[in-house]
Amino acid sequence: MTDKKSTNDIALKVEHVAKSFRLPTEQASGIKQAIINWTKGIKGYKNQQVLRDISFEVRKGDFFGIVGRNGSGKSTLLKLISGIYVPDKGSITVNGKLVPFIELGVGFNPELTGRENVYLNGALLGFSHDEIDVMYDDIVRFAELEDFMDQKLKNYSSGMQVRLAFSVAIKAQGDILVLDEVLAVGDEAFQRKCNDFFTEIKKDPSKTVILVTHSMDAVKKYCNKAILIKNGEIIVSGDKDDVADRYTLENIKTAAVGQSSNDDGDEAEYPTGLSKRVPLLRVVPRSPLVCKSSDTFRFDVEYEFAEERESYLAIALHDTKRGGITFDSGDEVMQITKFGKASMSFEMPLNLFNNGLFRIVVSLRIPRENDPSHTEMIAFTNDENSCSFVIRDPRNRDYALLSDRAMTITRIGD
Repeated sequence: MTDKKSTNDIALKVEHVAKSFRLPTEQASGIKQAIINWTKGIKGYKNQQVLRDISFEVRKGDFFGIVGRNGSGKSTLLKLISGIYVPDKGSITVNGKLVPFIELGVGFNPELTGRENVYLNGALLGFSHDEIDVMYDDIVRFAELEDFMDQKLKNYSSGMQVRLAFSVAIKAQGDILVLDEVLAVGDEAFQRKCNDFFTEIKKDPSKTVILVTHSMDAVKKYCNKAILIKNGEIIVSGDKDDVADRYTLENIKTAAVGQSSNDDGDEAEYPTGLSKRVPLLRVVPRSPLVCKSSDTFRFDVEYEFAEERESYLAIALHDTKRGGITFDSGDEVMQITKFGKASMSFEMPLNLFNNGLFRIVVSLRIPRENDPSHTEMIAFTNDENSCSFVIRDPRNRDYALLSDRAMTITRIGD
C-alpha cells in the first residue's frame, strides 16, 4: 500500500537514460567516394555521447531545477523528457499531462491570427478544442493582448509574440510544466508578473515545474530540489543550495596550463564543494544543537588549505524554515593565517532571533586574479558539512525572524 502511494506521488521518473548523436566527419562527394570511404573503413561520422546513465525522480509539487554549463546535456535531457527525442538506453516515465516550453514560438504560424495560434499551439501540446476554450481567456489575459488576438501574428512585435507564447505554455492546464531558460522573457513588467506566477505555483501541490536555467538566483528562489549535469552525468543531486554553489564553483574554475586529463577524476573523489586543492572544509558545533535565544552558539571551522596566500573564510547563516540568508560575514572578514590542516573558532549570539531552524554555511575564498578587490569561492560546505541548529524558546514566536525583544514598532502621535 505504501509503495503504491509512493509511486503515485512521482510526476517524472528517469531511469538509466543515455543518448548519443552521430556527427558527420566528412561528406562523400559521390558514389565513388562513398565506396572508397567504405573500403577504407571510414564511416563518415562519429558518435557523440551526450548523456550517460542519468537517473532521478521528480515528485508531484516539486519545483525541480536542472543546471549545467553549455554543452553539458541538460537541453537534450529536456527534449527527452518532452518526447522530442527518444533515449538510446533507459526509460522515462511521466505521470500526468506534461506541457513543454523549450523554444519560444515553436508551432506558431505568422500568417494566422493570435487567436488561431493559441488553438494551434494548444493542439500541438495535446489539448482538445474544448479544453483550449476553457483556458483561452486566462491565456489572453495573462499575455495582456485582448485587443490584438484577431490580428495576424506577423504584425505582432517580438515582445508581444514572446508574451503570447509564454502565456500559452504556463497557463495551459497541465500537471507538469517544462521550461528551458525562459525566466527572462518579455519586458520588466511582464517579468514581474511571471515572478508572481512562479511564486504562486510553488504553493500548488498538484503542479510540478521542471526548470533548466543558468540563473542560480532562480534555483535558490524557486526550486526545492535540483541536479547539476556535467559532461552528460549528474554530479550533484538533491539540495538546491549545494547544486547552485557547485555550479558557481564549476564556472569560476580555470584550467591550469598543462593540467592532466586525470584531474577531473581526482575532483570526483571529493565530496561536493571540496577538491584536491581544499580537501577539508566543515563546520563543527561546540554548543548544543537545540538552543534558546539567550544562548551563544559556538562552533569551529575545520579546513585544509596548503597554499600560503591571501585567503579568507566567509560565513553565512541561512534561515532554513523561512528561507533566505539571515547574515553574511562578507568576503574578507576572516583572513586565514594558519595554512595546511587547521581550524578557527567562532561564536554567535542568538538573542535577535525567533524560533526556527538555521544553518551555518562556510566558503573558502581567494582574491580574483583580474579584480583583487573582490574574492572568488574555491570551496564551500555542502549540506552534510554545514551545521544546522534549532532555536526553541517559549518566549519566542515562530512566524517572523526577529523576536519581539529585538525589534518592536511603536506608534507615535495620533
